[in-house]
Amino acid sequence: MDEWTEIRRKVLVEGASKRSIHRDYGIGHQALARILANPEPPGYQMAEVRRKPVIGPHLATIDQILADDKEAPPKQRHTARRIFERLRDEYGYTGSYSQVQTAVQRAKQYSKEAFMPLSHPPGHSQFDFGEAVVEIAGVRCKAALGLITLPYSDTYFLSAYPRECTETFQAAHVAGFDFFGGVPVRISYDNTTIAVSKVMMGTERELTRGFLTLESHYLFDHHFCRVGRGNEKGHVENHVGYSRRNLLVPVPSFPSWAAFNEYLAAACYADLFRRVRGKVGTKAERLVEDCAAMLALPAEAFEPRRVAQGHANSLSLVRFDRNDYSVPTAYAHHEVTVRGGIEDVAITSGTDVVARHPRHWGKEQTTFDPLHYLALLERKPGAIDFARPLENWELPECYCVLRRRLESDLGSAGTREFIKVLRLLENSTIHALTKAIEAALSIGATGSDAIALILFHHAEQPVGLFSLDGHPHLKSVAIEPPDLTAYRALTATG
Repeated sequence: MDEWTEIRRKVLVEGASKRSIHRDYGIGHQALARILANPEPPGYQMAEVRRKPVIGPHLATIDQILADDKEAPPKQRHTARRIFERLRDEYGYTGSYSQVQTAVQRAKQYSKEAFMPLSHPPGHSQFDFGEAVVEIAGVRCKAALGLITLPYSDTYFLSAYPRECTETFQAAHVAGFDFFGGVPVRISYDNTTIAVSKVMMGTERELTRGFLTLESHYLFDHHFCRVGRGNEKGHVENHVGYSRRNLLVPVPSFPSWAAFNEYLAAACYADLFRRVRGKVGTKAERLVEDCAAMLALPAEAFEPRRVAQGHANSLSLVRFDRNDYSVPTAYAHHEVTVRGGIEDVAITSGTDVVARHPRHWGKEQTTFDPLHYLALLERKPGAIDFARPLENWELPECYCVLRRRLESDLGSAGTREFIKVLRLLENSTIHALTKAIEAALSIGATGSDAIALILFHHAEQPVGLFSLDGHPHLKSVAIEPPDLTAYRALTATG
Protein backbone atom coordinates (compact mmCIF):
# COMPACT_ATOMS: atom_id res chain seq x y z
CA MET A 1 0.00 0.00 0.00
CA ASP A 2 2.95 2.35 0.67
CA GLU A 3 4.26 1.82 -2.85
CA TRP A 4 0.77 2.20 -4.33
CA THR A 5 0.31 5.58 -2.62
CA GLU A 6 3.81 6.76 -3.56
CA ILE A 7 3.34 5.97 -7.28
CA ARG A 8 -0.03 7.75 -7.40
CA ARG A 9 1.43 10.86 -5.73
CA LYS A 10 4.46 11.02 -8.04
CA VAL A 11 2.36 10.73 -11.21
CA LEU A 12 -0.79 12.64 -10.29
CA VAL A 13 0.75 15.36 -8.02
CA GLU A 14 4.42 15.72 -8.87
CA GLY A 15 3.94 15.07 -12.62
CA ALA A 16 6.45 12.21 -12.98
CA SER A 17 6.38 10.46 -16.37
CA LYS A 18 4.98 6.97 -16.70
CA ARG A 19 8.24 5.85 -18.34
CA SER A 20 10.19 6.82 -15.23
CA ILE A 21 7.72 4.88 -13.08
CA HIS A 22 8.13 1.82 -15.32
CA ARG A 23 11.92 2.12 -14.96
CA ASP A 24 12.12 2.91 -11.22
CA TYR A 25 9.47 0.46 -9.92
CA GLY A 26 9.68 -2.28 -12.55
CA ILE A 27 5.93 -2.46 -13.29
CA GLY A 28 4.15 -2.75 -16.62
CA HIS A 29 1.65 -0.52 -18.38
CA GLN A 30 -1.43 -2.44 -17.21
CA ALA A 31 -0.31 -2.43 -13.57
CA LEU A 32 0.39 1.32 -13.68
CA ALA A 33 -2.99 2.01 -15.28
CA ARG A 34 -4.71 0.04 -12.51
CA ILE A 35 -2.78 1.99 -9.81
CA LEU A 36 -3.70 5.34 -11.26
CA ALA A 37 -7.37 4.37 -11.67
CA ASN A 38 -7.89 3.06 -8.09
CA PRO A 39 -7.03 4.69 -4.74
CA GLU A 40 -6.43 1.20 -3.29
CA PRO A 41 -5.75 -2.25 -4.73
CA PRO A 42 -9.09 -3.49 -6.14
CA GLY A 43 -8.37 -7.12 -5.34
CA TYR A 44 -8.39 -10.17 -7.57
CA GLN A 45 -11.55 -11.73 -8.95
CA MET A 46 -11.62 -14.97 -10.87
CA ALA A 47 -13.26 -14.72 -14.25
CA GLU A 48 -14.88 -18.12 -13.69
CA VAL A 49 -15.12 -20.64 -10.85
CA ARG A 50 -12.12 -22.94 -10.66
CA ARG A 51 -12.96 -26.37 -11.94
CA LYS A 52 -12.77 -29.36 -9.58
CA PRO A 53 -12.48 -32.35 -11.86
CA VAL A 54 -11.99 -34.94 -9.06
CA ILE A 55 -14.26 -33.88 -6.18
CA GLY A 56 -16.68 -31.81 -8.27
CA PRO A 57 -18.88 -34.68 -9.52
CA HIS A 58 -19.33 -35.88 -5.92
CA LEU A 59 -20.32 -32.55 -4.25
CA ALA A 60 -24.02 -33.22 -4.78
CA THR A 61 -23.64 -36.64 -3.13
CA ILE A 62 -21.93 -35.06 -0.11
CA ASP A 63 -24.79 -32.53 0.23
CA GLN A 64 -27.35 -35.34 0.08
CA ILE A 65 -25.57 -37.38 2.75
CA LEU A 66 -25.45 -34.38 5.09
CA ALA A 67 -29.14 -33.62 4.42
CA ASP A 68 -30.09 -37.21 5.27
CA ASP A 69 -28.03 -36.99 8.47
CA LYS A 70 -30.46 -34.42 9.88
CA GLU A 71 -33.04 -37.21 10.27
CA ALA A 72 -30.55 -39.73 11.72
CA PRO A 73 -29.79 -40.15 15.45
CA PRO A 74 -27.20 -37.54 16.56
CA LYS A 75 -24.65 -40.20 17.52
CA GLN A 76 -24.99 -42.06 14.23
CA ARG A 77 -24.25 -39.34 11.72
CA HIS A 78 -21.50 -39.27 9.09
CA THR A 79 -18.05 -37.97 9.83
CA ALA A 80 -15.84 -36.62 7.02
CA ARG A 81 -13.82 -39.86 7.21
CA ARG A 82 -16.94 -42.00 6.78
CA ILE A 83 -18.14 -39.88 3.82
CA PHE A 84 -14.70 -40.30 2.19
CA GLU A 85 -14.91 -44.08 2.62
CA ARG A 86 -18.40 -44.23 1.10
CA LEU A 87 -17.42 -42.05 -1.87
CA ARG A 88 -14.39 -44.26 -2.49
CA ASP A 89 -16.19 -47.60 -2.11
CA GLU A 90 -19.65 -46.81 -3.50
CA TYR A 91 -19.18 -43.96 -5.98
CA GLY A 92 -15.70 -44.54 -7.41
CA TYR A 93 -14.04 -41.44 -5.95
CA THR A 94 -10.29 -41.46 -6.63
CA GLY A 95 -9.23 -38.23 -4.87
CA SER A 96 -7.69 -37.62 -1.46
CA TYR A 97 -9.34 -37.46 1.95
CA SER A 98 -8.34 -33.79 2.43
CA GLN A 99 -10.51 -32.73 -0.54
CA VAL A 100 -13.51 -34.49 0.97
CA GLN A 101 -12.81 -32.97 4.39
CA THR A 102 -12.69 -29.46 2.91
CA ALA A 103 -15.90 -30.05 0.94
CA VAL A 104 -17.71 -31.32 4.07
CA GLN A 105 -16.59 -28.35 6.17
CA ARG A 106 -17.74 -25.92 3.51
CA ALA A 107 -21.10 -27.66 3.11
CA LYS A 108 -21.71 -27.64 6.88
CA GLN A 109 -20.77 -23.97 7.07
CA TYR A 110 -23.35 -23.01 4.45
CA SER A 111 -26.03 -25.21 6.06
CA LYS A 112 -25.71 -23.71 9.56
CA GLU A 113 -28.96 -22.25 10.83
CA ALA A 114 -29.38 -18.51 11.47
CA PHE A 115 -31.52 -17.35 14.39
CA MET A 116 -33.81 -14.38 14.88
CA PRO A 117 -32.90 -12.07 17.80
CA LEU A 118 -35.76 -12.08 20.32
CA SER A 119 -37.04 -9.23 22.49
CA HIS A 120 -37.41 -9.76 26.23
CA PRO A 121 -39.96 -7.54 28.00
CA PRO A 122 -39.69 -6.92 31.75
CA GLY A 123 -41.13 -9.62 33.97
CA HIS A 124 -40.39 -12.53 31.62
CA SER A 125 -38.10 -15.35 32.72
CA GLN A 126 -36.36 -18.53 31.56
CA PHE A 127 -35.48 -21.68 33.54
CA ASP A 128 -33.17 -24.63 32.98
CA PHE A 129 -31.06 -27.21 34.79
CA GLY A 130 -27.33 -27.63 34.24
CA GLU A 131 -24.65 -29.95 35.64
CA ALA A 132 -21.32 -29.44 37.37
CA VAL A 133 -18.87 -31.48 39.43
CA VAL A 134 -18.37 -30.32 43.02
CA GLU A 135 -16.92 -31.71 46.23
CA ILE A 136 -19.36 -32.00 49.14
CA ALA A 137 -18.00 -33.14 52.52
CA GLY A 138 -14.90 -34.52 50.80
CA VAL A 139 -16.81 -36.54 48.16
CA ARG A 140 -16.85 -35.56 44.50
CA CYS A 141 -20.30 -35.71 42.96
CA LYS A 142 -22.45 -34.21 40.24
CA ALA A 143 -24.61 -31.25 41.19
CA ALA A 144 -27.83 -30.27 39.45
CA LEU A 145 -27.75 -26.49 38.96
CA GLY A 146 -31.21 -24.91 38.89
CA LEU A 147 -30.91 -21.59 37.03
CA ILE A 148 -33.65 -18.99 36.59
CA THR A 149 -32.90 -15.80 34.64
CA LEU A 150 -34.57 -12.49 33.81
CA PRO A 151 -33.35 -11.60 30.27
CA TYR A 152 -34.47 -7.96 30.47
CA SER A 153 -32.21 -7.10 33.41
CA ASP A 154 -29.82 -10.03 32.84
CA THR A 155 -30.31 -11.00 36.49
CA TYR A 156 -30.00 -14.68 37.38
CA PHE A 157 -30.20 -16.90 40.43
CA LEU A 158 -28.39 -20.21 40.76
CA SER A 159 -29.04 -22.95 43.31
CA ALA A 160 -27.55 -26.46 43.56
CA TYR A 161 -29.08 -29.81 44.47
CA PRO A 162 -27.96 -33.45 44.60
CA ARG A 163 -30.20 -34.46 41.70
CA GLU A 164 -32.69 -33.09 39.16
CA CYS A 165 -36.22 -34.11 40.21
CA THR A 166 -39.63 -32.66 41.05
CA GLU A 167 -38.64 -31.45 44.51
CA THR A 168 -35.44 -29.73 43.38
CA PHE A 169 -37.25 -28.26 40.35
CA GLN A 170 -39.76 -26.67 42.70
CA ALA A 171 -37.11 -25.62 45.23
CA ALA A 172 -35.06 -23.84 42.53
CA HIS A 173 -38.14 -21.79 41.57
CA VAL A 174 -38.94 -20.93 45.19
CA ALA A 175 -35.35 -19.79 45.85
CA GLY A 176 -35.28 -17.74 42.62
CA PHE A 177 -38.61 -16.02 43.34
CA ASP A 178 -37.45 -15.11 46.85
CA PHE A 179 -34.22 -13.67 45.42
CA PHE A 180 -36.05 -11.57 42.82
CA GLY A 181 -38.70 -10.44 45.27
CA GLY A 182 -41.51 -11.37 42.89
CA VAL A 183 -42.90 -13.95 40.48
CA PRO A 184 -42.25 -13.63 36.71
CA VAL A 185 -45.44 -13.37 34.67
CA ARG A 186 -44.13 -15.87 32.09
CA ILE A 187 -41.40 -18.53 32.28
CA SER A 188 -39.90 -20.41 29.33
CA TYR A 189 -38.84 -24.07 29.65
CA ASP A 190 -37.56 -26.92 27.56
CA ASN A 191 -39.64 -30.10 27.47
CA THR A 192 -38.26 -31.64 30.67
CA THR A 193 -40.17 -34.69 31.88
CA ILE A 194 -40.41 -33.06 35.30
CA ALA A 195 -42.89 -30.56 33.85
CA VAL A 196 -44.15 -32.27 30.67
CA SER A 197 -45.61 -35.76 30.80
CA LYS A 198 -46.53 -35.79 27.10
CA VAL A 199 -45.75 -33.58 24.10
CA MET A 200 -48.87 -33.07 22.00
CA MET A 201 -49.31 -31.57 18.55
CA GLY A 202 -47.93 -28.06 18.05
CA THR A 203 -47.57 -26.14 21.31
CA GLU A 204 -49.93 -28.34 23.32
CA ARG A 205 -48.42 -30.10 26.33
CA GLU A 206 -49.76 -32.52 28.94
CA LEU A 207 -48.24 -31.24 32.19
CA THR A 208 -47.29 -33.12 35.35
CA ARG A 209 -49.07 -32.69 38.66
CA GLY A 210 -45.92 -31.38 40.35
CA PHE A 211 -45.52 -28.59 37.79
CA LEU A 212 -49.22 -27.66 37.87
CA THR A 213 -49.10 -27.46 41.68
CA LEU A 214 -46.20 -25.00 41.47
CA GLU A 215 -47.89 -22.96 38.74
CA SER A 216 -51.21 -22.89 40.59
CA HIS A 217 -49.55 -21.58 43.74
CA TYR A 218 -47.59 -18.77 42.07
CA LEU A 219 -49.99 -18.15 39.13
CA PHE A 220 -47.31 -17.56 36.48
CA ASP A 221 -47.81 -18.43 32.81
CA HIS A 222 -45.63 -21.00 31.02
CA HIS A 223 -44.05 -21.32 27.59
CA PHE A 224 -42.45 -24.54 26.36
CA CYS A 225 -39.93 -24.44 23.53
CA ARG A 226 -40.35 -26.53 20.43
CA VAL A 227 -38.71 -29.94 20.73
CA GLY A 228 -34.99 -29.66 20.06
CA ARG A 229 -35.15 -25.84 19.92
CA GLY A 230 -33.29 -24.80 23.04
CA ASN A 231 -32.30 -21.56 21.28
CA GLU A 232 -35.77 -20.25 22.14
CA LYS A 233 -34.48 -19.88 25.69
CA GLY A 234 -30.90 -19.06 24.76
CA HIS A 235 -30.45 -16.57 27.59
CA VAL A 236 -30.62 -19.20 30.32
CA GLU A 237 -28.65 -21.69 28.19
CA ASN A 238 -25.77 -19.20 27.95
CA HIS A 239 -25.90 -18.42 31.67
CA VAL A 240 -25.55 -22.09 32.58
CA GLY A 241 -22.15 -22.15 30.86
CA TYR A 242 -21.22 -18.70 32.18
CA SER A 243 -21.95 -19.72 35.78
CA ARG A 244 -20.04 -22.98 35.46
CA ARG A 245 -16.96 -21.27 34.01
CA ASN A 246 -16.90 -18.32 36.39
CA LEU A 247 -18.17 -19.75 39.69
CA LEU A 248 -17.14 -23.41 39.61
CA VAL A 249 -13.60 -23.37 38.20
CA PRO A 250 -11.54 -24.92 39.71
CA VAL A 251 -13.80 -27.61 41.18
CA PRO A 252 -15.02 -26.08 44.47
CA SER A 253 -15.24 -27.86 47.81
CA PHE A 254 -17.90 -27.24 50.49
CA PRO A 255 -18.74 -28.94 53.79
CA SER A 256 -22.45 -29.24 52.89
CA TRP A 257 -25.06 -28.45 50.25
CA ALA A 258 -26.27 -25.55 52.40
CA ALA A 259 -22.79 -23.97 52.35
CA PHE A 260 -22.60 -24.48 48.58
CA ASN A 261 -25.92 -22.68 48.08
CA GLU A 262 -24.83 -19.83 50.35
CA TYR A 263 -21.78 -19.33 48.14
CA LEU A 264 -23.92 -19.33 44.97
CA ALA A 265 -26.43 -16.87 46.46
CA ALA A 266 -23.63 -14.48 47.43
CA ALA A 267 -22.16 -14.70 43.91
CA CYS A 268 -25.57 -13.95 42.33
CA TYR A 269 -26.00 -10.94 44.61
CA ALA A 270 -22.53 -9.58 43.79
CA ASP A 271 -23.33 -9.95 40.07
CA LEU A 272 -26.23 -7.49 40.43
CA PHE A 273 -23.81 -4.55 40.43
CA ARG A 274 -22.30 -5.36 37.05
CA ARG A 275 -23.27 -3.47 33.90
CA VAL A 276 -24.11 -5.54 30.83
CA ARG A 277 -22.73 -4.50 27.44
CA GLY A 278 -25.29 -2.61 25.38
CA LYS A 279 -27.62 -1.90 28.33
CA VAL A 280 -28.00 1.24 30.42
CA GLY A 281 -27.43 0.95 34.16
CA THR A 282 -26.44 -1.96 36.35
CA LYS A 283 -28.38 -5.18 36.65
CA ALA A 284 -29.76 -4.05 40.02
CA GLU A 285 -31.17 -0.87 38.46
CA ARG A 286 -32.82 -2.79 35.63
CA LEU A 287 -34.12 -5.40 38.11
CA VAL A 288 -36.37 -2.69 39.55
CA GLU A 289 -38.20 -2.50 36.20
CA ASP A 290 -38.39 -6.29 36.08
CA CYS A 291 -39.91 -6.44 39.56
CA ALA A 292 -42.47 -3.76 38.69
CA ALA A 293 -43.84 -6.06 35.99
CA MET A 294 -43.82 -9.20 38.17
CA LEU A 295 -46.57 -10.80 40.23
CA ALA A 296 -46.45 -10.44 44.01
CA LEU A 297 -45.21 -13.34 46.11
CA PRO A 298 -48.08 -15.31 47.71
CA ALA A 299 -48.64 -14.80 51.42
CA GLU A 300 -48.44 -18.55 52.02
CA ALA A 301 -45.06 -20.21 51.51
CA PHE A 302 -44.72 -23.09 49.05
CA GLU A 303 -43.24 -26.38 50.26
CA PRO A 304 -41.21 -28.16 47.57
CA ARG A 305 -42.10 -31.81 47.82
CA ARG A 306 -43.14 -34.90 45.91
CA VAL A 307 -46.09 -36.99 47.10
CA ALA A 308 -46.17 -40.70 46.32
CA GLN A 309 -48.16 -43.68 47.51
CA GLY A 310 -46.13 -46.41 49.18
CA HIS A 311 -46.48 -49.79 50.85
CA ALA A 312 -44.80 -50.88 54.08
CA ASN A 313 -43.41 -54.39 53.61
CA SER A 314 -42.95 -57.15 56.18
CA LEU A 315 -39.74 -55.47 57.44
CA SER A 316 -41.66 -52.21 58.07
CA LEU A 317 -39.77 -50.49 55.23
CA VAL A 318 -41.27 -48.10 52.68
CA ARG A 319 -39.48 -47.48 49.37
CA PHE A 320 -39.29 -43.92 48.03
CA ASP A 321 -37.00 -42.60 45.31
CA ARG A 322 -34.90 -45.80 45.23
CA ASN A 323 -34.27 -45.78 49.01
CA ASP A 324 -36.00 -47.53 51.95
CA TYR A 325 -37.26 -45.81 55.12
CA SER A 326 -38.60 -47.48 58.26
CA VAL A 327 -42.02 -47.03 59.87
CA PRO A 328 -43.32 -48.41 63.20
CA THR A 329 -43.95 -52.15 62.97
CA ALA A 330 -47.65 -51.57 63.64
CA TYR A 331 -47.87 -50.20 60.07
CA ALA A 332 -46.21 -53.21 58.36
CA HIS A 333 -48.25 -54.39 55.35
CA HIS A 334 -50.14 -51.06 55.31
CA GLU A 335 -50.57 -48.55 52.50
CA VAL A 336 -48.96 -45.19 53.36
CA THR A 337 -48.35 -41.80 51.76
CA VAL A 338 -44.80 -40.50 51.38
CA ARG A 339 -44.03 -36.79 51.16
CA GLY A 340 -40.45 -36.28 50.02
CA GLY A 341 -38.91 -32.85 50.53
CA ILE A 342 -35.42 -31.47 50.08
CA GLU A 343 -34.31 -32.10 53.67
CA ASP A 344 -36.57 -34.88 54.95
CA VAL A 345 -39.10 -37.59 54.11
CA ALA A 346 -42.41 -37.75 55.99
CA ILE A 347 -44.54 -40.91 55.93
CA THR A 348 -48.21 -40.63 56.84
CA SER A 349 -51.05 -43.05 57.39
CA GLY A 350 -54.37 -41.28 57.12
CA THR A 351 -53.80 -37.89 58.74
CA ASP A 352 -51.07 -39.05 61.14
CA VAL A 353 -47.34 -38.66 60.46
CA VAL A 354 -46.00 -42.05 61.52
CA ALA A 355 -42.34 -41.56 60.55
CA ARG A 356 -39.95 -38.79 59.56
CA HIS A 357 -36.40 -39.33 58.26
CA PRO A 358 -33.60 -37.19 56.79
CA ARG A 359 -33.74 -37.38 52.97
CA HIS A 360 -31.13 -39.68 51.41
CA TRP A 361 -30.06 -38.62 47.90
CA GLY A 362 -28.17 -41.79 47.02
CA LYS A 363 -29.78 -45.03 45.94
CA GLU A 364 -30.40 -48.48 47.43
CA GLN A 365 -29.83 -47.13 50.95
CA THR A 366 -31.87 -48.07 54.03
CA THR A 367 -32.64 -45.63 56.85
CA PHE A 368 -33.80 -47.11 60.16
CA ASP A 369 -35.24 -45.53 63.28
CA PRO A 370 -34.59 -47.98 66.16
CA LEU A 371 -37.70 -46.75 68.00
CA HIS A 372 -39.88 -48.14 65.22
CA TYR A 373 -38.84 -51.71 66.11
CA LEU A 374 -38.95 -51.66 69.94
CA ALA A 375 -42.57 -52.87 70.16
CA LEU A 376 -41.72 -55.87 67.96
CA LEU A 377 -38.48 -56.43 69.88
CA GLU A 378 -40.43 -56.68 73.13
CA ARG A 379 -42.27 -59.69 71.68
CA LYS A 380 -39.04 -61.13 70.23
CA PRO A 381 -36.34 -60.19 72.79
CA GLY A 382 -33.91 -62.78 71.48
CA ALA A 383 -33.25 -60.59 68.42
CA ILE A 384 -31.88 -57.65 70.42
CA ASP A 385 -28.24 -58.42 69.61
CA PHE A 386 -28.90 -59.20 65.93
CA ALA A 387 -31.49 -56.57 65.01
CA ARG A 388 -30.19 -54.55 62.07
CA PRO A 389 -32.05 -51.34 63.07
CA LEU A 390 -30.09 -51.35 66.36
CA GLU A 391 -26.65 -51.99 64.84
CA ASN A 392 -25.42 -48.41 64.84
CA TRP A 393 -27.55 -47.14 67.70
CA GLU A 394 -25.11 -45.43 70.06
CA LEU A 395 -26.50 -45.19 73.60
CA PRO A 396 -24.79 -43.74 76.70
CA GLU A 397 -22.81 -46.08 78.92
CA CYS A 398 -25.50 -46.15 81.63
CA TYR A 399 -27.77 -48.16 79.31
CA CYS A 400 -25.16 -50.95 79.10
CA VAL A 401 -24.74 -50.92 82.88
CA LEU A 402 -28.51 -51.15 83.34
CA ARG A 403 -28.78 -54.11 80.95
CA ARG A 404 -25.96 -56.01 82.67
CA ARG A 405 -27.59 -55.56 86.10
CA LEU A 406 -31.05 -56.57 84.86
CA GLU A 407 -29.76 -59.69 83.11
CA SER A 408 -27.61 -60.56 86.12
CA ASP A 409 -30.60 -60.28 88.49
CA LEU A 410 -33.41 -61.62 86.28
CA GLY A 411 -31.67 -63.71 83.60
CA SER A 412 -33.56 -63.80 80.29
CA ALA A 413 -36.43 -61.81 81.83
CA GLY A 414 -33.92 -58.99 82.38
CA THR A 415 -33.55 -58.56 78.63
CA ARG A 416 -37.28 -58.07 78.26
CA GLU A 417 -37.25 -55.61 81.18
CA PHE A 418 -34.43 -53.65 79.50
CA ILE A 419 -36.47 -53.44 76.28
CA LYS A 420 -39.36 -51.99 78.30
CA VAL A 421 -36.98 -49.29 79.48
CA LEU A 422 -35.97 -48.56 75.89
CA ARG A 423 -39.62 -48.22 74.94
CA LEU A 424 -39.84 -45.23 77.25
CA LEU A 425 -37.99 -43.37 74.46
CA GLU A 426 -41.19 -43.52 72.42
CA ASN A 427 -42.60 -40.73 74.60
CA SER A 428 -39.42 -39.15 75.93
CA THR A 429 -36.08 -37.80 74.81
CA ILE A 430 -32.87 -39.75 75.14
CA HIS A 431 -31.44 -37.01 77.35
CA ALA A 432 -34.36 -37.20 79.83
CA LEU A 433 -34.31 -41.01 79.94
CA THR A 434 -30.54 -41.04 80.45
CA LYS A 435 -30.91 -38.79 83.53
CA ALA A 436 -33.68 -41.05 84.85
CA ILE A 437 -31.54 -44.21 84.39
CA GLU A 438 -28.55 -42.60 86.11
CA ALA A 439 -30.77 -41.59 89.02
CA ALA A 440 -32.25 -45.10 89.23
CA LEU A 441 -28.81 -46.77 89.19
CA SER A 442 -27.62 -44.49 91.99
CA ILE A 443 -30.39 -45.76 94.31
CA GLY A 444 -30.33 -49.36 93.09
CA ALA A 445 -33.74 -49.25 91.37
CA THR A 446 -33.38 -50.99 88.01
CA GLY A 447 -36.96 -51.96 87.14
CA SER A 448 -38.73 -50.34 84.22
CA ASP A 449 -41.59 -49.15 86.46
CA ALA A 450 -39.17 -47.41 88.82
CA ILE A 451 -37.36 -45.70 85.94
CA ALA A 452 -40.70 -44.64 84.44
CA LEU A 453 -41.70 -43.12 87.80
CA ILE A 454 -38.40 -41.21 88.05
CA LEU A 455 -38.80 -40.03 84.47
CA PHE A 456 -42.32 -38.79 85.21
CA HIS A 457 -41.11 -37.06 88.38
CA HIS A 458 -38.35 -35.24 86.47
CA ALA A 459 -40.82 -34.10 83.86
CA GLU A 460 -43.40 -32.91 86.41
CA GLN A 461 -43.49 -29.13 86.78
CA PRO A 462 -44.08 -27.68 90.28
CA VAL A 463 -47.38 -25.85 90.72
CA GLY A 464 -46.95 -22.22 91.73
CA LEU A 465 -48.99 -20.53 94.48
CA PHE A 466 -52.20 -18.98 93.24
CA SER A 467 -52.49 -15.22 93.73
CA LEU A 468 -55.46 -12.89 93.28
CA ASP A 469 -53.17 -10.21 91.87
CA GLY A 470 -54.37 -9.32 88.43
CA HIS A 471 -57.79 -10.96 89.09
CA PRO A 472 -59.86 -8.24 90.82
CA HIS A 473 -63.15 -9.90 89.78
CA LEU A 474 -62.32 -12.88 92.04
CA LYS A 475 -61.84 -10.80 95.20
CA SER A 476 -65.59 -10.41 95.68
CA VAL A 477 -66.20 -14.16 95.62
CA ALA A 478 -66.99 -15.59 99.07
CA ILE A 479 -66.82 -19.31 99.80
CA GLU A 480 -68.59 -20.70 102.85
CA PRO A 481 -66.46 -22.93 105.08
CA PRO A 482 -67.24 -26.69 104.75
CA ASP A 483 -69.33 -28.54 107.32
CA LEU A 484 -67.00 -30.94 109.18
CA THR A 485 -69.52 -32.23 111.76
CA ALA A 486 -69.65 -35.78 110.37
CA TYR A 487 -65.84 -35.95 110.26
CA ARG A 488 -65.55 -34.79 113.87
CA ALA A 489 -68.08 -37.44 114.94
CA LEU A 490 -65.95 -40.15 113.38
CA THR A 491 -62.76 -38.92 114.98
CA ALA A 492 -64.36 -38.50 118.37
CA THR A 493 -65.46 -42.16 118.54
CA GLY A 494 -62.23 -43.41 117.11
